[in-house]
Amino acid sequence: MGLFDEIKKKLSHEFIDIVEWLDTSNDTIVHRFERYQNEIKNNAQLIVREGQHAVFVNEGQLADVFTPGTYTLNTKNLPILTTLKGWKYGFDSPFKAEVYFVNTRLFTDEKWGTKNPFMLSDDRFGLVEIRAFGTYSFRINDPGKFVVDVVGTDGNFTNYEVNEHLKSLIVTRFTDTVGEANLPIELYAANTSELSETCQEVMQPEFNRVGIELERFYIENVSMPEDLKKEIFEYSRLDKLDMTKLSQFKAAKAMEAAAKNEGGTAGAGMGMGMGFVLAQQMGSMMGQPMGSQPQQAPSGPPPIPAQVTYFYAVNGQQAGPVNFDRLKELFASRTINRDTLVWKQGMENWTSLKEIEELKSFLGGNTPPPLPSA
Repeated sequence: MGLFDEIKKKLSHEFIDIVEWLDTSNDTIVHRFERYQNEIKNNAQLIVREGQHAVFVNEGQLADVFTPGTYTLNTKNLPILTTLKGWKYGFDSPFKAEVYFVNTRLFTDEKWGTKNPFMLSDDRFGLVEIRAFGTYSFRINDPGKFVVDVVGTDGNFTNYEVNEHLKSLIVTRFTDTVGEANLPIELYAANTSELSETCQEVMQPEFNRVGIELERFYIENVSMPEDLKKEIFEYSRLDKLDMTKLSQFKAAKAMEAAAKNEGGTAGAGMGMGMGFVLAQQMGSMMGQPMGSQPQQAPSGPPPIPAQVTYFYAVNGQQAGPVNFDRLKELFASRTINRDTLVWKQGMENWTSLKEIEELKSFLGGNTPPPLPSA
């Protein structure tokens, strides 16, 4: 051992008899009390302030945990360490142990968020991408477990380090919870308070496993692509829309527009008349007629049926359509003959004139047969 090491050891034995930590930072969660070779004098004073716990670790094994107060370190106050060290009849100074001071105050306004969008399946919009962010508050509720499972041998464990661990846990559990909720996509943004409470209940057991209490969890915003927002807004409006009132509103707007577009008093009257007719039509479509009762169908004979027309082929080219009389003239002038292909609506294929029943009269088949002999 060198000369300076010997001097340090003697000074340590002589002067270091108070074990305490004055927190001068705002982000330290765990601080390891540093001293020469981890040696503590017999009957040294341990001072644990409010908002702190002191955790003793012996060769990597959790020993005694002290709550706020002042203690004299001896076999009476170190029962677990005494057992681990085998101090049946007391011990001589100094003894070796690692002392970690754990900050147990509430850490508030910690940020979390999804670095990348995650996918959700919606019954109406299919697969959609959403993001979320918010804040949370936590405190260390089991200092011994936290030191052993999270801190390890880190001599100065900060808020940043624990947040990196917690954020990953939060995003994973949040994604699972939202996916299993299977809510309509628009309800995620509209029910952040209820969703926040549910997520906190789901996450709390995970936090407890490492000695942390999730005091508060908030979802401040759930965002989605702009085009999806527009689709949701349109869907929401259509879902709540009264189609009857919409038709009446549009009819009124049509009347107003028609009146403005026409000139003078007569024009205004014509525009209003047109708008009124439109309103009647739309109201009739919706089952709620506006204005007077629907007019009765006019009496009289039905319209004359449309005349049959024919297409015919000449020199491999389609011609027509022509009516029956014109087709007969074409036959008489020998423009067409008995073998000419003819087609009319209702026929599947082109057929020669001689095979079409109503055109057989062109062939001279109307001469009656001879009278029977007496």
